Amino acid sequence: MSFVEITSQRQRLDELFEKAKGLDPEVQSHWSRYLCVLISGFLENCVRLTYTEYATGRSHANIAKFVESNLKGFQNPRMNLILEVVGKFSDDWRKDLKSKTDGQLGDAVTSIVVNRHNIVHGQSVQLTLHLLIQYYADALKVVGLLRQQCGLPI
Repeated sequence: MSFVEITSQRQRLDELFEKAKGLDPEVQSHWSRYLCVLISGFLENCVRLTYTEYATGRSHANIAKFVESNLKGFQNPRMNLILEVVGKFSDDWRKDLKSKTDGQLGDAVTSIVVNRHNIVHGQSVQLTLHLLIQYYADALKVVGLLRQQCGLPI
């Protein structure tokens, strides 16, 4: 079920990005803020769903329930927090993911969350649709890396 949920959320985001591309630049600016909040939520869900799906497929039901319960509170998926979760499953996975996300990919994920935080707290952000499209593409690459490490469909 997790892969279906992730795919559904991704398709919804993709559709919203397509709609935003045809809008007036000022309206795009507002949509960019909205999309940033949605992408941050999408990342939270992807981390929770990916590792719950991993535990469900590879462990006793009680362990899978424990993993799911512990991940319910996962929020603000900055790259360092994602690496922390990954490290709880495997130090090797954490090291590998850190090496693959150092720089642009990790910075994009963290920027999404920092901008989301600023948006929901009424602060101004310098976020364009073009920049958010790049952040989103980078975030999708990170999600793909997580799912690949777990041996799950991307």
